[in-house]
Amino acid sequence: MFIGADRVKIARIQALKAEFKTMSMKEAEVVNEFATKLLRAVPSKFVQIASILEQFGDLDVMTVEEVIGRLKAHEERIRDHTDSEERKLLLTHKEWSEINKKKSENNK
Repeated sequence: MFIGADRVKIARIQALKAEFKTMSMKEAEVVNEFATKLLRAVPSKFVQIASILEQFGDLDVMTVEEVIGRLKAHEERIRDHTDSEERKLLLTHKEWSEINKKKSENNK
């Protein structure tokens, strides 16, 4: 009796996924509404900055470009932090290799 309901749900999910992938600002949509949609669609690494923008930013006057710029700045900060952590690991590995090299030379 409700066999078609599952198909309708699947079709609706597919339509929503397609809409999400092609998210664009509609003609009648104001910047505030679009910026809020943008902030709700960010991946987990941006959730904190998106929340801060929603709480402390004035989305009524903030342009989409400004929102994107702030997200990019956050992304750069994450990248810089990750790069410095990787350098620490490489340095540690380098030091570890030198120590092992010295040990093997001393054992000869």
